[in-house]
Amino acid sequence: FPNDLFIVSYPKSGNTWTRFLLGNLIYQDEPVTFANIECRIPSVYIFSDRQLHRLPRIFKSHDCFDPRYKKVIYIVRDPRDVTVSAYHYSIKVKLLPHNCPIEEFVPQFMSGTFGSGLLADPRWGSWYDNVASWLAMRHNRKFLLLRYEDMLENPQRELSKVAAFLNLETSPTRLARAVELSSADHMRKMEKSQAKDWQLTKSTRQDKPFVRDAKAGGWQSALPAKSVAEIEASWGSLMQALGYELATTPPAPDEHTALVRS
Repeated sequence: FPNDLFIVSYPKSGNTWTRFLLGNLIYQDEPVTFANIECRIPSVYIFSDRQLHRLPRIFKSHDCFDPRYKKVIYIVRDPRDVTVSAYHYSIKVKLLPHNCPIEEFVPQFMSGTFGSGLLADPRWGSWYDNVASWLAMRHNRKFLLLRYEDMLENPQRELSKVAAFLNLETSPTRLARAVELSSADHMRKMEKSQAKDWQLTKSTRQDKPFVRDAKAGGWQSALPAKSVAEIEASWGSLMQALGYELATTPPAPDEHTALVRS
């Protein structure tokens, strides 16, 4: 349907958090939980009977650019932090042994072919493929780009951008309520009692949390220098264009750098 909204991101970039924020902003009758999130804002990969949802509908996706997605909120996150998050999630879903060195995981992650359908899919590509594929939409009035780091810094401000994008009537009180109900602390508490009710966590290791640190820059203590250099050498130009400072020598600009800055 032309009015469908898609919340799109590469995996482990804040998509679930964004769904909670938007769901708690829209649905005032009952807060969003891990038990009802797939009914409120379902994943295109999990929920099949989409006709049951009232219009306009909202879906989650990790796909690279798809022209069928007419209205999109795209979330981007520092790929160094995405790498760390994907590493821990791969252990949680039992795709990696708990003692696998992270530096061995990084090349798999960068290739976009790691894991399984829980964490990787040919339609998603690598972080670079996915992000770059959507940037041509950047100046389209039906496309909103959000940075995970900006959302962490001021979630109420970024959620107000989402509300304006969707022409939602809101207020500071309503925004604050949505932010509070979607906070990392609140989501962690819910996860403890609802992890076995949610598709993405019910068959995973229960000793490993889905909602982890929810912070920016954790890669600085988690990634070896060699791994940081590998990521920045391949993706650094796009990272810089999106506002991510590099720890190594900047690579030469590429076509997507100009696209982001234009």
